[in-house]
Amino acid sequence: MTFLTVVFRGLTRRPVRTGLTLLGIAIGIAAVVALVGISRGFSTSWETGMKARGTDIVVSNMGSSLTPKPFNADVRDKVAQLPHVAAATTLLVDLMSVEDAQMMLVSSREWGGYTWQNLKVLSGRLPHDAKEPAVVLGSTAAEVLKKKVGDPLQLETRELTVVGIVDGGAWVENGSVILSLPLFQEITGNQGKINAIDVRVTPGTTSAESEQLMGQIDKVVPDAHAMLAGEHISNSQAYRIVHAMSWATSLLAILVGVLGVMNTMLMTVFERTHEICVLLAIGWKRSRIVRMVLWESAMLGFAGGIVGVILGTIGVRILGHAPAIRGLLEPDLSLGLFAKSVAIAVAVGILSGLYPAWRSSHLTPSQALHE
Repeated sequence: MTFLTVVFRGLTRRPVRTGLTLLGIAIGIAAVVALVGISRGFSTSWETGMKARGTDIVVSNMGSSLTPKPFNADVRDKVAQLPHVAAATTLLVDLMSVEDAQMMLVSSREWGGYTWQNLKVLSGRLPHDAKEPAVVLGSTAAEVLKKKVGDPLQLETRELTVVGIVDGGAWVENGSVILSLPLFQEITGNQGKINAIDVRVTPGTTSAESEQLMGQIDKVVPDAHAMLAGEHISNSQAYRIVHAMSWATSLLAILVGVLGVMNTMLMTVFERTHEICVLLAIGWKRSRIVRMVLWESAMLGFAGGIVGVILGTIGVRILGHAPAIRGLLEPDLSLGLFAKSVAIAVAVGILSGLYPAWRSSHLTPSQALHE
């Protein structure tokens, strides 16, 4: 009988108990994959949207909310005049309910700014001018809202016309309701206010020059902060809170799995006291007994990790099509996240098996006579 045969037989001795323990680990790992994947996906989706628009630096005041706080629009001209700034355009964005959709990204953009240039018209057209009471919808937003060109769209107290369906080249762009900045300012009563300035730097600008430029922007825009587009969301206070809560919730679920594995391994040691004592009697070292128990718990964690990754991926795919968040983010289900999740599951298994392994190593061959 080989070492691995003994390990495998120990796991299959009580298949129902082993299966339930594996499921407990799997639920915890599924929570890691789903919650962390969604929170990271929110950041990744925004970064991809920035890249699709050709934005290098974002000027905003994120604070603790998911959308930036408004500030005066007249600072835009000061930013545009700084060295290494190729273009600067203003935006007012918000997450709000639009008709039957509980939450949609509404992105209003300075008319004539470069943020309109990445929009590829799939059907219809773009608005004729900044004052036309019209919107264009990203392809995903059009599906969620069930709108086509020519349909009315109720935004707050105003009824606008859908004049075009567009592909913005990024998940977050395709999930947006897009309109001119002056029109949205009028609808929301935020005349003269914006909450973001997208900046495109001149070609050949170095990282050091970009850092210097952001310092200059911070001086001319005291109510906001300039950050690289790729760090805009991930460094915000709101994202950090959401990300931390995702991990905290996941770790609570994993803790349940730890207790389940520990209970299973303890029961296994108690039930196999006779077998372990016989193995000690025929020459097995105590260190080998410890390795046996740890291998069983590690394999249990590994199997639970694999099942958890599968369950988490399925759950994220289902959540991604939920009307409440569809179009807002693309879950970040990377191989790195999967590997980290399985590694956590194996670590949980080994950690849970330490005490049972210690108990098993303190048995003596003579105890087999009492079994």
